[in-house]
Amino acid sequence: MKTESILVIKLGALGDFVQALGPCAAIRAHHRTARIVLLTTAPLVALAEQAPYFDDIWVDDRPRPAEVHRWLGLRRRLRSRSFTRVYDLQTNGRSSAYFRLFWPGPRPEWSGIARGASHPHVNPRRNAMHTLDRQAEQLRLAGIDIVPPPDLSWLKGDIGGLGIAARFVLLAPGGSAHRPGKRWPAASYAALAQTLAARDLQPVLIGTAAEADVLEEIRRRCPAAVSLAGRTSLAELVVLARHAVAAVGNDTGPMHLAAAAGCPMLVLFSRESNPAQCAPRGPAVRILRREALTELGVEEVLEAFDSVLAAAAGA
Repeated sequence: MKTESILVIKLGALGDFVQALGPCAAIRAHHRTARIVLLTTAPLVALAEQAPYFDDIWVDDRPRPAEVHRWLGLRRRLRSRSFTRVYDLQTNGRSSAYFRLFWPGPRPEWSGIARGASHPHVNPRRNAMHTLDRQAEQLRLAGIDIVPPPDLSWLKGDIGGLGIAARFVLLAPGGSAHRPGKRWPAASYAALAQTLAARDLQPVLIGTAAEADVLEEIRRRCPAAVSLAGRTSLAELVVLARHAVAAVGNDTGPMHLAAAAGCPMLVLFSRESNPAQCAPRGPAVRILRREALTELGVEEVLEAFDSVLAAAAGA
C-alpha cells in the first residue's frame, strides 16, 4: 500500500508558527503513517526540524510575481510528491496561490481558503477569530476533531552556561522593528527591572541580536539585569521559560514560545494588534492593553505582574 503524502503550509513569523504547533500535532495524529512535509520559511527551519510532526522540511523562498522561473520551480517541487492532502495553515493570498500551481492535472485535497478547495474554511467571521480557534475550526471541517494547544515539551536545551540566577523573570522588550507601537518604552522596562531586582528576582532580557541596543539600554539603567540579546537558541529560550518565575513582554514571538512552555506571563498589547485574535493562551497568561503603550505606567504593570504570580501560586 502506497504511503500517504501530506503537505502542511505554515509561513509567517515565530509567534504564528508556535500557534500552529497544536494543529500540526493534530495532523500528525490523524495521519499516523503518512509522510508529512512542512513548507515554511528559513528562520523557522531549526525549530521545525526538532518537532516530532514532520518527515521533511521545505523552505519557501517566496517567489515574487515576476519571477516566473522560481514559480515554475516551486510548481515542479509541489507536483513531485503526489500529495494526497494539503493543510494550508497560512491561509493568505500567497499560500492560496500555491493551490493553483497544481493545475493542470490532479489536485490534492486542500484544507484552506483557496477557491476550489475540497475542504474550504468558509466561516465569514474567520478573520475575527483567535488564531487557535480559527485553525481548530478549519481542521474540524477537514475531519480532525481534536486539536491540542501548542506544546513544546519535546524541545530540549541547556542554559547552564548563561549565568542566570536561581530566581529570574524574563523580559521581552523587543518586537517588530517596523511596528514600534507594539513596544513598551525601554525606560519603562528598566524601571520594572529595577523593582524586580529589588525583590531578588533577576531580570533576564531576551531578544534577537537586532534588538541588542534596546536590551543594552535597559541593562545600563538596571545593572542587575542580564542581556541575552542574540545569545540564545529557540530551544534555550524555551528552557529559560520553563524555569522562569514569570515573564513580561510585548506581543512578540518569544512570548508565544514562553506561553507554550507553560511560563506564567503578562503580555502588553497596543492598538497595533488585537489580543482577541492573536494573544498567547495559557493557565497563567494575563493581557494588558492600551491604545498606546506609552500610556501604560510601571505601577500598573507591576500590579498586573503580581496578579500573575498570585494566579500561578494558586494553580
